[in-house]
Amino acid sequence: MTIYFVRHGKEEEGFRGGWSQIGLSNEGKRQAKLLAEYLYRNKERFNITRIISSDLNRAKETAFYIAKKFEMKVELNQEWREHNNGIMAGMSNEEAETSFPGLYFNTLGMDERYLEGESPREFLNRIEKTFYNLVDEVSAQNEDILVVTHGGVINIIYHLVKEIEWTNKNKVFKAQNTSIHKSEVDKGKIKMTLSKYIDHLN
Repeated sequence: MTIYFVRHGKEEEGFRGGWSQIGLSNEGKRQAKLLAEYLYRNKERFNITRIISSDLNRAKETAFYIAKKFEMKVELNQEWREHNNGIMAGMSNEEAETSFPGLYFNTLGMDERYLEGESPREFLNRIEKTFYNLVDEVSAQNEDILVVTHGGVINIIYHLVKEIEWTNKNKVFKAQNTSIHKSEVDKGKIKMTLSKYIDHLN
């Protein structure tokens, strides 16, 4: 029973991410196509039975490339979104620095929210709940699921699996665009068995 986590392809640059609905750049589309082709060529190894995705455009577009190859549907779920950065989502970096100088995710207190957004603790709680709900689902139905999501989400999942307390000021488990991260579930125990896999880009 396996859950593959994939970070979306490269998005357009120069904007704040979070809940931004800005889509993939041309390079991101190329990465997503390469990923989809690689997974399909190696489908005996990557035995995907379902595809779930964050509903933010950069993740959704990446998932659709994969789904097209596998002739599968994408289950969109906003719980797999990146942190909610409120009114800063999709704001240009220049405007953000002018309106909110020095404000970044790792400068917030754990219970401090972005304006119209969520706090780091709320983000953690959302991903923790969503992740363990999926683990329970996979365990019950014996499925191999691919989840297309975001770097911040994957970072939290590494902390959860490795049982490391997470804060927004921790050293980050970095995930490259379209990298694959494999978690296996066995008798309720979870372990990462493939990390930062990017052979499709080489």
